[in-house]
Amino acid sequence: MTPKTKDLSDLFHDTLKDIYFAEKQILKALPKMARAAQSEEGKAGFLKHRDETEGQIERLGQVFEIIGKPARGKTCEAIQGMISEGEEIMEEYKGTAALDAGLISSAQTVEHYEIARYGTLKSWAAQLGLNGAVALLDANLQEEIATDQKLTALGEAAANPKASRQAAE
Repeated sequence: MTPKTKDLSDLFHDTLKDIYFAEKQILKALPKMARAAQSEEGKAGFLKHRDETEGQIERLGQVFEIIGKPARGKTCEAIQGMISEGEEIMEEYKGTAALDAGLISSAQTVEHYEIARYGTLKSWAAQLGLNGAVALLDANLQEEIATDQKLTALGEAAANPKASRQAAE
């Protein structure tokens, strides 16, 4: 008996499990990042994104329902590596002016990964005729894009100049 040939719907399901796992890991990491952040804006931004992430996980649960599969994650090595790098920055730069710049950089690395995943999943959902999933995935994608833009603004307004001023002293 030949094994079933994998198709786009299998790839969609696997990638959905990947981002579901990633969002759950991010949900755990955000409060740590908020505690580590030195600026009030940084703390507030990480906590706001934690709340958004809860909503994104709920939407992903709805996408699993649409495809008739249980909402389950599959280990995502990429996100684990990104979170580990963020934890290293928290340890190595604790108490320095560069800490917030490092936290923002780590967060943006994660955002760009999520943007890539959601963009791909949205495109595949459209190809597979999963119109309800397209809207849910697009909602997550738009939130990630907005978060990335907020992180850029935060970095440019405060964290990066503060870190570079200290380096010049």
